[in-house]
Amino acid sequence: MGKKRRSIVILSVSAGAGHMRAAAALRSAFREDNPEREVIILDTFKYACPLLEKLVLGTYMEMLRITPAVYGYIYSRSEKGQLLSGYAKHEFNKILSKFSAARLLNFIGRHNPETVVCTHPFPLGVLSSIRREGKLDCLTVGVVTDFIIHPYWVFPEVDLYLVGAERLAGDLIEFGIPAARVHAAGIPIDPSFAAPADPKKVLADYNLDPGQVTILVMGGGLGLGPLAESVETLGRLDRRCQLIVVTGSNTQLRKKLERMVPGLPNRVCVLGYVDNVHRIMLASSIMISKAGGLSCAEAMAAGLPLFIVDPLPGQEERNSQFLTSTGAAVAVAGVHELVEKIVQCLEHPAMLREMSAAASRIGRPDAARDSVRIIKKFQEDYHAGH
Repeated sequence: MGKKRRSIVILSVSAGAGHMRAAAALRSAFREDNPEREVIILDTFKYACPLLEKLVLGTYMEMLRITPAVYGYIYSRSEKGQLLSGYAKHEFNKILSKFSAARLLNFIGRHNPETVVCTHPFPLGVLSSIRREGKLDCLTVGVVTDFIIHPYWVFPEVDLYLVGAERLAGDLIEFGIPAARVHAAGIPIDPSFAAPADPKKVLADYNLDPGQVTILVMGGGLGLGPLAESVETLGRLDRRCQLIVVTGSNTQLRKKLERMVPGLPNRVCVLGYVDNVHRIMLASSIMISKAGGLSCAEAMAAGLPLFIVDPLPGQEERNSQFLTSTGAAVAVAGVHELVEKIVQCLEHPAMLREMSAAASRIGRPDAARDSVRIIKKFQEDYHAGH
């Protein structure tokens, strides 16, 4: 008799921060459910094939930074089944599997997990190839971390898919995945988003005025987009407001903003990496951000009206389209239109209230816990049948 399975392995990829943050949120929820359970997060390609990581992810990052329109074109074509789907997707996954399957299979064998969860499509593809060859016997779960279903997420070997919204469940079913295997749990965000916060105390902690409109500005890890220009323009706005700017690991951007802030009439609080983003979001009135899946899911969970500036082609553009269609977000082209839309909302507070209500309707602060609950049910059914 084999050793009892107690662990959960979560496979992710550090392409941007969102996939790893979703993995961390799931780990927190699994440990909260059972503190004795071992939950391992693996940065898959960094472990299994560093050379492939540099080649594939390096190309992806440089394309986003230098030629985002080219990436958008490739993404759009593959979305329509013209690239990286069918035979091409199969060949791409064969290459990924050839370079990374052996080490990955060895890692999974050492930990003997009852479930393997993927928060990125690349390891999910490798896992599916291993499954097709009959070398993997455990529950496999795909957790989609954007508000879009792209063909590169779709593999018939996957036992369970968790998606961000009901509409996306329907999209995945249209790709041929049985409805019983698809659940709209929400994009997993840190369970702390379900905890209440006192906005007045949060703002007081940052020496900000609880009586003023607070605009939260976040730029993502890459610091792409006109973030500094947005802060400077809003900082000079002739309508009273205050800004919190979170620069994350982008120290260059943080230093630039800190030099700028003393000359602005409106109060601006510049922060680097923070571990209480849920409290800051719950204390804010408006959020300006990129359209990364995790950041958007967090804003929705906080009921926070979202303004998206120049979304990057590809996933961000699709996230933006989804959220604007719900009424929770506004997409703008450039800083001039951003300021115009924000001034309009400041002059008509009912618009912000409507956006906040729309965000709350689709927000899922308990998405990570709900995901764990669904996975546990599928674990029981899987192991009962094996």
